[in-house]
Amino acid sequence: MLALSRLSKNYRTTDVETRALHEVSLKVERGEFVAVMGPSGCGKSSLLNILGLLDRPTSGSYRLMDEEIAGISEQALTRLRRDHIGFVFQSFNLIDELTVAENVEVSLVYRTNGGSPRRRVAEALERVGVSHRARHRPQQLSGGQQQRVAIARALVSEPQLILADEPTGNLDSANGEAVMDLLKGASAAGTTIVMVTHSPLHAAAAGRTIKMLDGQIVSETQL
Repeated sequence: MLALSRLSKNYRTTDVETRALHEVSLKVERGEFVAVMGPSGCGKSSLLNILGLLDRPTSGSYRLMDEEIAGISEQALTRLRRDHIGFVFQSFNLIDELTVAENVEVSLVYRTNGGSPRRRVAEALERVGVSHRARHRPQQLSGGQQQRVAIARALVSEPQLILADEPTGNLDSANGEAVMDLLKGASAAGTTIVMVTHSPLHAAAAGRTIKMLDGQIVSETQL
């Protein structure tokens, strides 16, 4: 599904250069569920941004679905991100002015295939158990419900890859477990998932756990 080879990422300001990732090599197979752990500042978010085509590496190789990412146009990056990647964020990133259904439908605005958007939105909301909240605004929902909507938004376009950045970080234990059940269900259905988490309990739900330190992968555990 994706492969990194000796990938590095440096951020430069006028006076300082910061190394976020240093020669990271990683392969994730199609349908695999991988958790990424490590202390703050270890490079987890930089890795996720590159995997999600939100940032480019300074050096090294990133292949997504057998396509080398280095050198392709911004238009091609946007198309790959739109058609193949779903994002789940810790802060939900829902649009307050839109209803729950409209927030989910946003993922389908620029897609022209795959049947009726309204039907697909309804199916996605049913899948995460919030179809009864379709006409509500995000601020009328609990944190757990908002995260379920965010997952529905990621799932509705049937992406091949889901990137989840601390998806349970703002939730209590019960809602956190419910969110993990949804991600495990998506993985079982064949979606590749890479999840950043600080929770060893939630990392244990993945098939493999990667630990990072100082911009490098220092260990991997197959569960």
